[in-house]
Amino acid sequence: MRDDIPALPCYLNGEFSTVREAKVSVLDRGFIFGDGVYEVVPAYDGRPFRFEEHMNRLDRSLGELRIRNPLDRASWRKLVDDLVAAYAKHVGKKPAETNQLVYLQVTRGVAMRDHVMPSDIEPTVFAMVNRLYIYTPEERAKGVMCVTADDFRWKKAHIKSTSLAGAVLSRQMSADVGGNETIMFRDGWLSEAAASNVWVVKDGVVLGPPKDNLVLEGIRYGLLEDLCDKAGIPFELRRVSREEVFAADEILLSSATKEILPCTTLDGQPVGNGRPGPIYDRLFSGYQQAKRS
Repeated sequence: MRDDIPALPCYLNGEFSTVREAKVSVLDRGFIFGDGVYEVVPAYDGRPFRFEEHMNRLDRSLGELRIRNPLDRASWRKLVDDLVAAYAKHVGKKPAETNQLVYLQVTRGVAMRDHVMPSDIEPTVFAMVNRLYIYTPEERAKGVMCVTADDFRWKKAHIKSTSLAGAVLSRQMSADVGGNETIMFRDGWLSEAAASNVWVVKDGVVLGPPKDNLVLEGIRYGLLEDLCDKAGIPFELRRVSREEVFAADEILLSSATKEILPCTTLDGQPVGNGRPGPIYDRLFSGYQQAKRS
């Protein structure tokens, strides 16, 4: 165990411990094959945000991989709440004084290595919690730099799978040049970023790729549509070409950790006027209101 790994609270198959102490079998299919799914639930002021939507997506991902959901909805909620409380205690605060990120993972379980899916094993349930980084006003006022790449991942991107080698490689492309994200295209059409959904703003309209097998439907897909509806901003899901992305007035990233974040530089060129735009300002304001409510 590395000495710099903090003793953060975690849960593994019915027992609470820390990430320093928890151990999984070397024959767990999550370790051998990446045969599992995950969710990342943000908790603002100690309260899980859009928990039901995260659970709905967990159910969909498990169903696609034919893994039985080992916990019911109430048990998942209790697990999240218990970890939020444990982390707050770990840092010497009340849950309401913290912003946290709760990671949930289910793998098919432990079995001898064989590509065929065994049907008689118990799923492995792992969960951990850490501080949720909140981008500063200064960082948001500047926006972030992104690069582009071909989307070389598999064609079942709608499953939130733990098989993330493609996402790791694509994210490293932007990290290598000091960027924040890698925006990907499949056959000339926008798909998503390494760890974010991508939105294009043109002439006041928010555009995003359709919900299909080529894009992970981020929890903010539904939230962004709601925010646009409340703000009177036109919202459309359709194929978005590479040319449209580079001609955008604004480009936005969305994820549990980024919330809504403006991309102001793409492949070394300014997006729009090179500053966060008015649509971003309105949507970010609405996002904060959604968190408070």
